[in-house]
Parts: sequence; structure tokens; C-alpha cells
Amino acid sequence: MFYQLYEMNHAMMAPWRTAADAMRLAFKNPMNPVSHTYFGRAAAAGLEVFERATRRYGKPEFGLPETIVDGQTVPVREKIVWRAPFCNLIHFERSLPKGRAADPKVLLVAPMSGHYATLLRGTVEALLPHSDIYITDWLDARMVPLSEGTFDLDDYIDYVIQILHHLGPDTHVIGVCQPAVPVLAAVALMEADNDPLSPATMTLMGGPIDTRINPTAVNQLAEQRPVEWFRDNVIMPVPWPQPGFMRMVYPGFLQLSGFMSMNLDRHLVAHKEFFAHLVKNDGDAADKHRDFYDEYLAVMDLTAEFYLQTVQVVFMQHALPKGEMMHRGKRVDPTAIRRTALLTVEGENDDISGLGQTQAAQTICSNIPEHMRQHYMQPDVGHYGVFNGSRFRGEIAPRIVAFQRQHSRHSSPVKQIIKGGKSA
Repeated sequence: MFYQLYEMNHAMMAPWRTAADAMRLAFKNPMNPVSHTYFGRAAAAGLEVFERATRRYGKPEFGLPETIVDGQTVPVREKIVWRAPFCNLIHFERSLPKGRAADPKVLLVAPMSGHYATLLRGTVEALLPHSDIYITDWLDARMVPLSEGTFDLDDYIDYVIQILHHLGPDTHVIGVCQPAVPVLAAVALMEADNDPLSPATMTLMGGPIDTRINPTAVNQLAEQRPVEWFRDNVIMPVPWPQPGFMRMVYPGFLQLSGFMSMNLDRHLVAHKEFFAHLVKNDGDAADKHRDFYDEYLAVMDLTAEFYLQTVQVVFMQHALPKGEMMHRGKRVDPTAIRRTALLTVEGENDDISGLGQTQAAQTICSNIPEHMRQHYMQPDVGHYGVFNGSRFRGEIAPRIVAFQRQHSRHSSPVKQIIKGGKSA
């Protein structure tokens, strides 16, 4: 009944949250003389912190209406081009000048680990001037009716294969964090079947390919407890009146609690500083806080079967690096990958996927020719810095674009050297 209690608590807080928001507006109203005093600013700041701490954050928007291509600003339109019960495929359609050569076609597989695909907004924004971007937009499991059936790790792999078939030849795939394992598995299965639509390149970023290497707190938790503990303690039915009523899920609010507990002191300091910025009328700093936490606090439920199978296969059994991973009765063999070029990217200070866990893909994909593989470690970034932020834009994104262009099957290789960082 824990999920139901959470929903009841949220409903009970609604009147207080509404009252706090109304009082905040009153204290901020310039017609109110108190708004010009320290007391008024402090009261408005405290009320906003309370309102934001007790609200439920909905799915954010990508908010990328335009990009710059060849020095010109061009409009961008989001368009759903493929649908399935648990995922939509969004195409960021750019209005390019007529006659311009096509850019690499890129499938960006977003994590299905609690946050929405909009967590990769910065990733999309950095790649959009150079690439034709498609992204997996995973649906909140509590919004999917039971009649749509189940969704597990095998289904996830199937979705990746189906999307690659939908996009056609010479597609480049990027798996960010959690998708690294199912993306590699999907490519291995396609290559084993001599599928002509296997991707031209595969980029894996900050993913748990082999969590035996430099295990983090997340990895250690999975190894310390049996899968039954996770089933008994974090799996709950979706409460009424949600569309997914009675679907068994790993709730988003539990995942968020786990995320925040890893760096609780940092989040408390951030909210304390947010309060201080509001009191000082430092609008820019306050807006940055709002933007970050509007995204960070927006979470979605995962289906129980997907979550439990991922915990067991990836974090407990280490099935992929051991060569023991199965997909619908067929062994996933990374050595079958021969035609897809491989780029792995890691962050030096990653506390979720430890250093070396993603690079392990270079070892298990042993039959990829040396000239078709590359590893890059970005100094001085944590997990989110691998796919977001200034170092991603300045150091990592250019390498991804260059690697894809070099190994496109419809163009001749182009040698490009980018300074900075460490690559091998």
C-alpha cells in the first residue's frame, strides 16, 4: 500500500501547496510594500521552496524549436515517426536548405532508468547541428494500461532492433547509460543474423557493460541483496485512477529517493543556495536551479519485469561480459559484431557507471577491426557530464560526430583530429 499512501499524501498536501503558491504571489506583488523588504523576499522565497518541494513534476518538453546548421538558423519540428505501447520514436526534423547533403542519421537511445528522455536535451541540442536525430521517448509505465501487456529487457532489445529496421541503412546508434547493454545486445543479434540494417556505428556512453570493474554504490547495492529483496521491497501496483491501474512497477518516486540519497548533502546545499538567491533577487542563478530540478525531479515508473530482469542480468549475473546473456532463448554473442564500428565514452569521475565499465565493450566485441574502434575518457566529469554540459559540447560531441562521419557506410573515411582529453 506504500504507493497508495504516497498518492494520498500528495493529495493531502495539495491545499497547502496551493495556499503557499498564492501567498508567494502576494509577497512578490510589487504593489505590496512588504515585497520590497527583506522579510517579504524571505517569505516569498520560503514559500516557493515549499511549493516546489511538495509538487509532482510532469514530463518536461525538449524545447528545441531551432538549431544552427552551416551558420544558418533553421527551424526544428518534433515528429513522432514510430509508436509502440511503451515507446514513441521522436524525429527532430530540421528544415534544411534544398540540395544540402544529408547528415548522419542517428538513433539516440535514451535511458529507461527513471527520468524522461528529455534528460538528454543537451545531448540532442549539441548533436542537432551536425546530425539527423531520432530519440526513444519511453512512456511512463503507470500511464500504460494492463491490456498492453508486459515489457521486459527482451522487449527493450526488440524495440531497438525494430527501430533500426524502421530507420533503414546507414543508421548510427548511441546508447547513453542504461541502454548500453540492450543496444550492444541488439547490435550483436543483428550482426549474428547478418542483418543488412545493422548500424554503421555504435556509441556507448557511461553504460554498465561490466559492473565488476570499479563497482559503484549502485552496483554494490545490487550485489548485496537477492533479486527477491527488490521484488518484495520496491515493486508496487499502480494505484487507481491511473491508466496503468494494478500494473506492477518500480515507482519513480522511489527511484528519485535513491538518486537523491547518493548526494543528499549536495541537494540540501543547492536548495539552501536557491533560497538565498531568491532573497537577493538573483534571478539568473534561481532560474538555473529551477531548470535543473524541473528536469531532475520529473520521474517515471518502470515496469517490474524490466527492472527486475535488468538488475538480475546486468548487475547480479554480469551475463553480457561473461558471454551468458540470453535473448528469447538465443545467446547474445558480442564477438559476432564485425561491421559496426564501436566508440565508447566514459567520465573520469563517474559515480554511477565506474571508470572501465563502458570500455569493457571494447574487450568483449573482440572481432571489430582495430581501425573501427575507439575509446575516449573525458577528464574531470561525472556521470551527467558524459552526455551534458560544456565539456560534452566542446570535447565529446565533436568526437562522436567525427567518428560517425568517418565510419559511415555511404561515404569515404575522413581523418579528423580533435585535441584534448584522453582517447585510445
